Amino acid sequence: MSILVIAEHDNASLKGATLNTVTAAQSIGGDIDVLVAGAGCGAAAEAAAKISGVNKVLVADNAAYGHQLAENVAPLIAEIGKAYTHILAPATTTGKNIMPRAAALLDVQPISDIISVESADTFKRPVYAGNVIATVQSADVTKVITVRGTAFDAAAGEGGSAAVEAVDTAHDSGVSSFVGEELAKSDRPELTAAKVVISGGRGMQNGENFEMLYKIADKLGAAVGASRAAVDAGFVPNDMQVGQTGKIVAPELYIAVGISGAIQHLAGMKDSKVIVAINKDEEAPIFQVADYGLVADLFEAVPELDGKL
Repeated sequence: MSILVIAEHDNASLKGATLNTVTAAQSIGGDIDVLVAGAGCGAAAEAAAKISGVNKVLVADNAAYGHQLAENVAPLIAEIGKAYTHILAPATTTGKNIMPRAAALLDVQPISDIISVESADTFKRPVYAGNVIATVQSADVTKVITVRGTAFDAAAGEGGSAAVEAVDTAHDSGVSSFVGEELAKSDRPELTAAKVVISGGRGMQNGENFEMLYKIADKLGAAVGASRAAVDAGFVPNDMQVGQTGKIVAPELYIAVGISGAIQHLAGMKDSKVIVAINKDEEAPIFQVADYGLVADLFEAVPELDGKL
């Protein structure tokens, strides 16, 4: 078997989800190659070559791939992927955008968001917001898969010495172009990689009250998240959203403040090792998954917690 892992990167460095995807690939077994598609992405390719267990790194360095536009990258994956039995990518916003297109071009059925590898052709994935785990078996010649990073440990980022090979193929569909981006800059850890996450919900009442969570996060070295209700209400930007339609997190400690625990939110954080919930409604669903629950007014409990820290 031969496996192609699509690297997620910013041209200068690899994203952590790539390492989790390599671990998933190792669970399948076989030779693992990594595709780095970008512009000026030599540093990311070098980092990929150091990943333990990687056999070869394919580098498609072209302006067409500079911002990983799905319309350009998908044809590249489909062309290269014909030589592989499995194609894996992280189940991130980028991966979810590109991989179904690549699968369509290969005329195969994509398998999304896997959390377990049962065999080379059988995988487990959550459905119904994680309330049901589906076991999916594929007879396709090429399995096109996205991987939930929180379900797999990260592969070692050092110790490998993979060969690096250039890919000259360039696909520019001409149907989309990069206009711009607005990046939220923060000294706090990235949400999906943080060991501690503190999230606020509709109970925070407004965006200014999130300052209480920011203070605690800075003391704990934590990332700050939010429920969809808080995002939809305009309290915080949508890149902070945790849940089925947001980011999937599984930190060592997850603190939910003023979050009722809608099923869509639980789907994004219930794999956290320790869950602490603060909510004044003792019937809130969040308490059903919490390891520790505090029934209290958050506007009293959070400042008190801040003071104790």
